[in-house]
Amino acid sequence: MKLPTLLTAMLLAVATPAANAHDIIRHASPNVPIASSVLIPAGAELLFVSGMLADVADPAAPAGSIERFGDTATQAKSVLDKLAKELAVSGFSMADVVKMNVYLVGDPRKGGAMDFEGLMKAYLQVFGLRAQEKTLPGRTTVQVAGLPVPGALVEIEVVAARHAAH
Repeated sequence: MKLPTLLTAMLLAVATPAANAHDIIRHASPNVPIASSVLIPAGAELLFVSGMLADVADPAAPAGSIERFGDTATQAKSVLDKLAKELAVSGFSMADVVKMNVYLVGDPRKGGAMDFEGLMKAYLQVFGLRAQEKTLPGRTTVQVAGLPVPGALVEIEVVAARHAAH
């Protein structure tokens, strides 16, 4: 390599911002709104948010009924909104969420199967297909037999991370 070419390459290497060793790195497919993995560097601040259930959507509906809390999409949106508020109390946002665990009760109106489509309807309102924005969390979704409150179909817990020098 000639000297001018070598000098140009060196200048470009210095001028090009590389991923900081302290960056949170998310790996995701461009077609799936979930990170396949998230690397959290040493020194990052972590916030663990306990599982949350939806708020009552229809106070007139009978206690213990699904109608009281709404369908899966309604409940998931309520829970995601509550999580956003809880994160904000500590100075975090939904963009800082690096791991999400979702627990879905089978919907009796769907033959006891979990309403994954309903979950995704709410989830996409928050995260969308934004892999290029590097804000997608890793996520696990499982069907459970029940949750602590009758009529609840959705519980979500999250872990958020950010650089210590925010």
